[in-house]
Amino acid sequence: MMESVAIVPTSRANGETPALAVLDIVHLERMTFGDHNLEREVLELFERQAAMLIDRMRRADPKAMAASAHVLKGSARGIGAWTIARVAQALELAAASSSREATDAAFEALTEKVAEARKAIARRLRAN
Repeated sequence: MMESVAIVPTSRANGETPALAVLDIVHLERMTFGDHNLEREVLELFERQAAMLIDRMRRADPKAMAASAHVLKGSARGIGAWTIARVAQALELAAASSSREATDAAFEALTEKVAEARKAIARRLRAN
């Protein structure tokens, strides 16, 4: 089943859960105190950091990849990007286990989720 590429509040009436959303807007607004300028700054920072970390992980050994995935996991949690946080944690664990196949699959999944999030963030920034 394909996960949605939506930005939804946590109390979505149609039953879509935050775990399937790219961004949990209720969490993001709570973390930025409803300040749209701060939200913009945080989202732009996340976009830049995520792109930098993905690029760094492409060339990293497993230990460095796990460390970068850990950083991305924390940043994703900060903005309510729960799926990215979950996939980053899976990569962190796979890289620590030294399983190249699991690490490659987790990195591919993380790259895909970050790309989805960056598109969703761009839409959110254009709308605000």
